[in-house]
Amino acid sequence: MPLPARSSSSKKKSSKKRTFLKASHIAFFPVLVLIFAMWMLYRSIFTFPVWFDESFGKLLFFAVPIWLFVTMTGHKGVVESFAPSKAKRGLLLGIAVGGLFGFVASILSFVSTGAMIEAVPIFTAPNFWGEFMQAMMTGFFETLLFYSFTMTLILEKYPRWSLFRQSLTVAAIFLLFHIPNALLRFELPSMSGVFLLLFLFALGQAYLFAARKNAYAIVLTHAIWGMVLLVYGW
Repeated sequence: MPLPARSSSSKKKSSKKRTFLKASHIAFFPVLVLIFAMWMLYRSIFTFPVWFDESFGKLLFFAVPIWLFVTMTGHKGVVESFAPSKAKRGLLLGIAVGGLFGFVASILSFVSTGAMIEAVPIFTAPNFWGEFMQAMMTGFFETLLFYSFTMTLILEKYPRWSLFRQSLTVAAIFLLFHIPNALLRFELPSMSGVFLLLFLFALGQAYLFAARKNAYAIVLTHAIWGMVLLVYGW
């Protein structure tokens, strides 16, 4: 008699898990659209300093809705990419990929300007660590939204899609969220180059996330990428 009881309990748990998973898949796009609408409204009405937008703004409009989504649907996959056991390996991978960004940027700078490449102690610059912390906050909140949330749900919701199509969708969503900020910061003639750079970066990050499922690597590569752009004035 105990065996059927355990079997029945297991079936109930499995059925409940499928119900929650189905609910999370249904709620995914409405939640994403809601986040986008709130973020666009916030950016169009308020003009706060960049550090405020990248910390409190994204905490409120990116992290809080995702936390509510996870709480209400019971979907644990969104936060699994931030599991503590993945921290060390993810950070090391992030440093490696971020270092590659810096190397490529140095070569491109040399090719485009002909300037000499030399070691510069940027870590000792007065505002370096403040900018780096801001870059880390940006990396964290955007990784949470575009990869731990969006990429995870797209991988689950559309398992028959090719990885290229899944990554392309995530990169397009990433670009859509960044268009207003790009319009505010850059002149119209340079828009196409900015959009291409953002899109290719997001596409590469999507492939990296799909391969490793490690948010720590994505956060750090995002932060280092932002610092490279800042250092080289791109």
